[in-house]
Amino acid sequence: MYTTAFLDLPPLARAGGTVRLPGSKSISNRVLLLAGLAAGTTAVHDLLDSDDTRVMLDALSALGCGLRREGAVLHVTGLGGRLQTRQAALFLGNAGTAMRPLTAALAVLAATQGGCFELSGVPRMHERPIGDLVDALRALGCPVADLGRPGYPPLRVGDGQPVALNLAAPIRVRGDVSSQFLTALLLALPLVATTQDVAIEVDGELISKPYIDITLRLLERFGIAVQREGYARFVIARGAQYRSPGSIHVEGDASSASYFVALGAIAGVDAPVRIEGVGLDSIQGDIRFVEAAQAMGAQVTGGPGWLEIRRGAWPLRAVTLDANHIPDAAMTLASMALYAQGTTRLNNIASWRVKETDRIAAMAAELRKLGSVVDRKS
Repeated sequence: MYTTAFLDLPPLARAGGTVRLPGSKSISNRVLLLAGLAAGTTAVHDLLDSDDTRVMLDALSALGCGLRREGAVLHVTGLGGRLQTRQAALFLGNAGTAMRPLTAALAVLAATQGGCFELSGVPRMHERPIGDLVDALRALGCPVADLGRPGYPPLRVGDGQPVALNLAAPIRVRGDVSSQFLTALLLALPLVATTQDVAIEVDGELISKPYIDITLRLLERFGIAVQREGYARFVIARGAQYRSPGSIHVEGDASSASYFVALGAIAGVDAPVRIEGVGLDSIQGDIRFVEAAQAMGAQVTGGPGWLEIRRGAWPLRAVTLDANHIPDAAMTLASMALYAQGTTRLNNIASWRVKETDRIAAMAAELRKLGSVVDRKS
């Protein structure tokens, strides 16, 4: 077994060429869960292969979904909203995009159909808060038991007996910790909006709004139209029923695109850096990283499914930015700031603290190793 003590990166003055991006993690796991809940078979193209998608696939298989690969295409035969197994222990690694929505979907299904499911992950997952989602599910009437520290995984949803849910009152959820809590409810509640409208109301300012836009766009692809009042109230109309679109493509990951946008902005001197798989037509909020890069001086052109980036202003220009709309991609701006003249300020990034690691602390530590002055303000 070989280990790498260090990675020596020689100085490079120029970059150019073409890169094709892997599928979006956020879209991949949403599509997998939607396909798993829907009736019929969905052909999923360009699915990301990652730890997060693998644990979601393992969970869907354990729940009775049919999974069949045909070359690069995955065919998912869904449950049609009906549990095939009523008891399972699911290990979800460190995948927030699996833990939060599966908790909600299985809590609703277990409550209405009499199931019992345990959801756990790696130690770091057991440090990531889920209490606001649990509170919303309990208010709905779903039995949810803490198997460890209250407000954090591991959890048990359902107790094996069907219960009546309280769907008459709006389900309330906080929006200022993670948008994944709202996404989880939006994905789960169509399962029980059969005879009446179901409303969700958000307490506080919703962070990471573009990820909710992704959720709503994908729900529409699977037959669910959601009425909303801004980002404060969402209504799923009675008669909701998940339907497979037959075939769906996963966009390239816009967060990953930010690295190559930055590369072009810094070193695309003689030729552009071309990115394929995601373009200006992307449904992902992180595509707006392009606007931030342009503000720092990058030259960007693009179209459906592609982008090209060249160096423009040099050195780059410092910016002050509310990064709530690009929470993942904003970390790349912190690296670009090393090449900018002046002080770059990134605001509204508190959600970084509840990711796979404390991203604020990690970015500050690594940037300081390169000689940068980093000031953290709460």
